[in-house]
Amino acid sequence: MSTDAFEKTSWSWQLSQLQQQVGEWLEYQSYRFERVLPEWNPDWQLSPWLASLLQFLFWLVVVVFVTGVIWRLWLVFSPYIYSRLASGNGIGVRINTLSQDLSVTSWWERSQVFYRQGNYREACRCIYLAILQHLHDQKIIIHQPSRTDAEYLQLLRLSQTAIQPYETVITTHEQLCFGNTEMLPENYQQCQQAYREITQK
Repeated sequence: MSTDAFEKTSWSWQLSQLQQQVGEWLEYQSYRFERVLPEWNPDWQLSPWLASLLQFLFWLVVVVFVTGVIWRLWLVFSPYIYSRLASGNGIGVRINTLSQDLSVTSWWERSQVFYRQGNYREACRCIYLAILQHLHDQKIIIHQPSRTDAEYLQLLRLSQTAIQPYETVITTHEQLCFGNTEMLPENYQQCQQAYREITQK
C-alpha cells in the first residue's frame, strides 16, 4: 500500500495540536508566575468571612459587567431585530399600523390643509406621519408605535436607504415634539421637499 493513501493532516488533528500547545503555554506561564511570587507562610490564611466577601464581590462585578454588555447589545440591535422579525416571516410579531390607518396620500392632503390654515406645526407632523406610512407600505421599516425617531434613523442607516430627506423630516419632528421651536413656512417647505424626494424614488 502506498503512503499517498494516508491522510497527512486533518482539521481535527490541527485543532487538537492547537489545544495542546495553548494548554502547555498556559501551564508554563502559571509555573513562571508561581516562581516569582513570594513564599507564603503555610500557616497564613484569609479569615472565612473575608474570603466569602471577596468571592461575593468578584461575582457581583462579573454579573454587573455581563449585564451591562448584554444591555448595550440589546440597545444597539433591538430595533434591527424587531424590524427583521416584522418584515420577515412575521413570527410572533403583530404589525401595528399608524393611528387612524390613513394612506400616505391622505396624510399629505391633511398636511396641505393645515399649511393653508397657517398651522405649520400640524402640517409638518402630517408629513412625518406620511413618511412613516410610506416606510411601512414599502416594507422598509414596519411601523411600531413604541419606536423613537432615533430608532427610525438607525434602521434607515442599516437599510442603506438615502437618509438625508428622512433626516430632514425626522429632525423637524423631534424639534416639534421636544423643543420649543416655532414652526415656520420654511420648515414646512423643507419637509415638503424631503417628502417629494422620498416618494418620487
